[in-house]
Amino acid sequence: MAEIKELLKTVKRIHFIGIGGSGMCPIAEILHAQGYSLSGSDNNESDTLTRIKNMGIPVAMGQRAENIEGAEMIVYTAALLKDNPELVAAKNSGIPTFERAEMLGAITDMFKNCICVCGTHGKTTVSSMLTQMLIETGNDPSAVIGGKLPLTNSNGRVGKTENMVCEACEFVDTFLKLFPDIAVILNVDEDHLEYFKNLENIIKSFRKFATMATKAIIFNGDDANTLKAVEGIDDKDRVTFGIKNTNDFYAENIGMVRAYAHFDAYHKGEFLAHVELNVPGEHNIYNALAAIAAAVYNGIDAKEAVEALQHFGGAGRRFEKLGTYNGIDIADDYAHHPAELKVTLEAAMKMGYNNVWAVFQPFTYSRTAILMDDFAEVLQIPDKCVMTEIMGSREINTYNVYTSQLAEKIPGSVWFNTFEEVAQYVFDNAKEGDLVITLGCGDIYKAAKILIKKYQNK
Repeated sequence: MAEIKELLKTVKRIHFIGIGGSGMCPIAEILHAQGYSLSGSDNNESDTLTRIKNMGIPVAMGQRAENIEGAEMIVYTAALLKDNPELVAAKNSGIPTFERAEMLGAITDMFKNCICVCGTHGKTTVSSMLTQMLIETGNDPSAVIGGKLPLTNSNGRVGKTENMVCEACEFVDTFLKLFPDIAVILNVDEDHLEYFKNLENIIKSFRKFATMATKAIIFNGDDANTLKAVEGIDDKDRVTFGIKNTNDFYAENIGMVRAYAHFDAYHKGEFLAHVELNVPGEHNIYNALAAIAAAVYNGIDAKEAVEALQHFGGAGRRFEKLGTYNGIDIADDYAHHPAELKVTLEAAMKMGYNNVWAVFQPFTYSRTAILMDDFAEVLQIPDKCVMTEIMGSREINTYNVYTSQLAEKIPGSVWFNTFEEVAQYVFDNAKEGDLVITLGCGDIYKAAKILIKKYQNK
């Protein structure tokens, strides 16, 4: 890390391989604003890539060795395959080459007040809530978020203060490359077991991350695994949030209107504000309390923070409503772990629809194989379950696992190989008054887009 920080003092031209990625774009924005000359390449057109091009950053479509010419430093996305020709050329060039997480780490170290939000579930929502609070209360943060914040129509922003909000992902210990001043820990659950192997190792990683915070840890006092992770770390401020009134920040008088929560927020016995959430699901009470705790710790007036929170209607791909067609609501959500699917689908089932259609794309063979029975259980919550074949992403199917095996465990479910078949099946069978929600962290949102086109062309 010292190497990249020293290099950033001298280099002027930085090249990004895969610059349109949702994790790459905000980093490029921040460096561009700091005066570095950037270039990039990508294989796919996207909203984020359009945003990059609109900044005047030259982008080559397609990844080729010659794209790196003239670069003094190269940053690449972890999504690239090892034999990517541009990546191979970069590593053979002698030009200092770093993976995205290392560059993000160096950027977090540039800010005097970097708030890093971690947890197995809810990171993007809480990072978005907190960013919105800081923007609306005049605290002008820089931010790197895992989803699009509607307020800024982007998943990153460049502020003019020392405040930064950074979503901190535990996958392959990426978050251990960051420099948190404040670590917000939402929950610790079993995920990415192909890397961590067991829950004990996950807790150890979160513990290591918590020790890295220079000022404070703000953590879920109701979550047993989180409590294990932070046990005995008392050389910094400790702030707890949760539904129980034993926490520093907690909720009283919780009520639900359809799937939307309202509650009174308290801090150490003192009433702060009444909160009415515009994002569905009881789990968002915890997310809201985490964001309120972080905002108040950073000196923001609680009532102003809550007012900003109530303007928040969700981050991109987090129960994002895409439109209503033929009386059918279509939404999209990033849920890809059984715990996330459970809270999302339970919320959907309370919203008063005739039928809830879950259109799910399993992501990675390892997760599908290891958590097969958990997936089978939660995918019985909706009225209808439609699935695609597994998106392997970075993995090879050494597990010999297929969606057909999952479908056998879910009565009445169906699965298809292509998004076109999925969309056609839903188009033929969904009725007025239904909700169709696409679910997964891969590219299942494309099925929603195909379905919408079918309704528009009807």
